Amino acid sequence: MINVLNEKIRKLDAPVVVGLDPMLKYIPEHLQKKAFSDLGETLEGAAEAVWEFNKGIVDAVYDLIPAVKPQVAMYEQFGLPGMMVYKKTVDYCKQKGLVVIGDVKRGDIGSTSEAYAIAHLGQAQVGSASLSVFDEDFATVNPYLGSDGIRPFLDVCKKEKKGIFVLVKTSNPSSGEFQDRLIDGRPLYEWVGEQVAKWGEEVLGDGYSYVGAVVGATYPEMGKVLRKVMPKACILVPGYGAQGGKAADLAPYFNEDGLGAIVNSSRGIIAAYKQEKYVKFGAEHFGDASRQAVLDMIADLKTIR
Repeated sequence: MINVLNEKIRKLDAPVVVGLDPMLKYIPEHLQKKAFSDLGETLEGAAEAVWEFNKGIVDAVYDLIPAVKPQVAMYEQFGLPGMMVYKKTVDYCKQKGLVVIGDVKRGDIGSTSEAYAIAHLGQAQVGSASLSVFDEDFATVNPYLGSDGIRPFLDVCKKEKKGIFVLVKTSNPSSGEFQDRLIDGRPLYEWVGEQVAKWGEEVLGDGYSYVGAVVGATYPEMGKVLRKVMPKACILVPGYGAQGGKAADLAPYFNEDGLGAIVNSSRGIIAAYKQEKYVKFGAEHFGDASRQAVLDMIADLKTIR
């Protein structure tokens, strides 16, 4: 799947992933009113509003970008109806030809980690049938429990030709409380990056590994170091735009071939219609605002070459 992702990035000349992180406050009032009129102010109503919002965004941008990244918590908060919309969103995006990165941040050990890997990337064995569950193409994984938590994901990746993005240096302000701690004179994130590179050697595609890394756009100097530590890992870069990451800071994340990184924007795209820059589109045309925001992001990223 890493080969597919890189091929799409090359074809579209757009190392961009749109984060489908729908909160009700991002969803235009007319969509909420319609959903609540049909289904009431219920979990089902909230999930329906999320679905219509997601569909509008995807329909507006799918031809411009290689991938989307739905954040599972934004769906899980609405219980079973929300999780049904998560699955519906994954399926719809794949029908549109998009690579789907499930932002699920799973991390456990043994049979529990294996179950997570099966749920998001593999197939559940039910009697004689092998059944896909959520069926994302990639999943984000927390490495805090060590190799025991990653190994089941590697096994599924090998079997299904799918991939993972391991949290290495995240974009949030407090990430340094643990990730920057020195161990034998080096920050923890470097040790994690080295392990990502080792895991990645087991599952190589055409030049890049199935094992990628999450490194925030808000820490470009650290990104420069980690690019050297993980030369064959695709770096998923959150923190662009709304969190303060700028295109000018992102050059170190890419390799000389122009690949090696894919940059995420979530609310900067999906809630673009709320920004002054795009307010002219209006809430009724939120998808058009998102499309323009994607075009602007692609143009901005091209300035780093």
